[in-house]
Amino acid sequence: MGFSGCSFVVIGSYGGIGSTICKSLKSSGAEVLIAGKNLKKLEDLSSEISAPYYQVDASSFDQVDSLLEYSKSKLGKISGIVNCCGSLLLKPAHLTSETEYLSIIQTNLTTAFASIRSGAKAMSPEGGSILLISSAAANIGLSSHEAIACAKAGIIGLTKSAAATYAAKNIRVNCIAPGLVSTPLTANITKNENALKTSISMHPIGKIGQPADIASGALWLLDPLNSWVTGQTLVIDGGLSTLKTRP
Repeated sequence: MGFSGCSFVVIGSYGGIGSTICKSLKSSGAEVLIAGKNLKKLEDLSSEISAPYYQVDASSFDQVDSLLEYSKSKLGKISGIVNCCGSLLLKPAHLTSETEYLSIIQTNLTTAFASIRSGAKAMSPEGGSILLISSAAANIGLSSHEAIACAKAGIIGLTKSAAATYAAKNIRVNCIAPGLVSTPLTANITKNENALKTSISMHPIGKIGQPADIASGALWLLDPLNSWVTGQTLVIDGGLSTLKTRP
């Protein structure tokens, strides 16, 4: 992989997927600045991987602008931005409150848009890579996923449009659409024996994902050696959204 001399900003860096991506980037020779809302979690991850950090509400355009200006001052340049901000709501539409819906959109889609908006201005003059996280729920109809499916499908559309807009600046924009991954965010499912058994049965490959599965795809998309890849959604979901096996 070609990460020598690369510097990345990872937003939502201390979650299960985000922290694994940060560690993978660091171990591959990249510099990383971590960012997110929770100061204690930022401090803990910063201490663990020896990375600078910045507290930010990534749904605020102004705060993300400030984050990336700070990142340039610390890193010298920004080769790539990864937005791992996310939340999960499993409710049918008729039971979802307006507050819940807006929170899902803000945490997932608005933070992704803010990352594109600010990143396009702050990226290194030679270009770079922006990576967003969608979901298999954007590709297949899953019951009680209406709010999260809206937000995650929006990320796929955002990825394609932004990739077209910023291709002339050599800024690549891609996203990953995971299936169920074992993280603190999904603990209500993965720690429930019946829910986990049902979830495993929905994934044709016979298991749920691990953060390392997503991190390996993230590094491939971020790698400057893969400079001809943009506007793509890499589906890493154990076959959930594309395969149907015999019962």
